[in-house]
Amino acid sequence: MPVLERIKAEVEGHPIVLFMKGTPQFPMCGFSSRTVQALKAAGVGDLHSVNVLEEPEIRANLPRYSNWPTFPQLFIHGELIGGCDITMELYESGELARMIAEVQKA
Repeated sequence: MPVLERIKAEVEGHPIVLFMKGTPQFPMCGFSSRTVQALKAAGVGDLHSVNVLEEPEIRANLPRYSNWPTFPQLFIHGELIGGCDITMELYESGELARMIAEVQKA
């Protein structure tokens, strides 16, 4: 499967997807770690993640797919939410918890 199709399948196949460096249990960069902490604090139970350090093709092509240059990248319901800074802003405003609650109701 071509890499852009694999990315699309990941994004569309899970309600919440985090493309990150490392795993939720062992983040390999501070931005990925902060994003995972915000998602867990906002109520994410089962976080589907893709470790871009183990997937060099995805790491190279995800910025083309999402039009977003950095990692991590959070997608909810197939839509790019953003990276660490945006996720932290949404968490601090309470919006992230609302978005996650909606996903878990569906």
